[in-house]
Amino acid sequence: MSEGVKLLSHTEGQAAVQLARDAIETYLRTGEMLDGSEIQLPPIFNEVRGVFVTLTKDGDLRGCIGHPYADSHLRNAIADSALSAALRDPRFPPVDIKEINDITVEVTILTRPELMDVPPKKLPTSIKIGRHGLIVKSGYRQGLLLPQVAPENDFDEIEFLNHTCMKAGLPCDAWAQGAEVYAFEGQIFSEKEPNGEVVEKDFNDRECSGE
Repeated sequence: MSEGVKLLSHTEGQAAVQLARDAIETYLRTGEMLDGSEIQLPPIFNEVRGVFVTLTKDGDLRGCIGHPYADSHLRNAIADSALSAALRDPRFPPVDIKEINDITVEVTILTRPELMDVPPKKLPTSIKIGRHGLIVKSGYRQGLLLPQVAPENDFDEIEFLNHTCMKAGLPCDAWAQGAEVYAFEGQIFSEKEPNGEVVEKDFNDRECSGE
C-alpha cells in the first residue's frame, strides 16, 4: 500500500465485511437502512476512505459499487456501497432476500487515486498487476477496475488498460490517445464462502488469513 496509509488489521477487515453484509441483510429483511453510527466499530472506521463492495454468487459477479474517492467516513461508505451493490448496480436485478445466503461479500479499502503522469507509451510499464487498480477519465466518461480484476482475469497491463477504458464507455485504446489514467491500491477482505471465514487477499504474494 502507499506510504502513510494505515492498513486495517485482520479483525478490522472482518468487521468491514460483516458491516457490509449486515447493511444488506437489514434492508432486505426490514426495509430499513442500517445506521452505521450506532454500531461499535474500531476508530479506523471513522476515517474518511474510499471503498468498494463486491458481491459474487456461484463465482459470478452479482454487484459491485463503491466510493472511488474518500468522501465519507469508512463506516458509512461501506454500508452505502454494500446497499448500492445489492440494489442499485444497473447491470443486475436487485438482490432478493432468498439469495443472500448464496452471496459472497468482499470489501476493498482504497488509497487515494493518483494521476499517472507519464507519456501514454510508458503507462503499461508503470502499472503493477495485482497491486494497482485503475481509473480512466475522458470528458464526462469514467471507468474503474479494482486491483483484483486483472489477476482474476489474467489480464496483462495493456489488457487491463483496455478493459478499464471499455468500462468507461471509451475506445479500448483511449489510454494511448490522451485519456487520463489514475492508479490506486486496495486492501481486500473477502468471505471465502457465503457468510463464511473472512480472509485478506494479497495478489502480490498469496491469499492469507492475515495476522
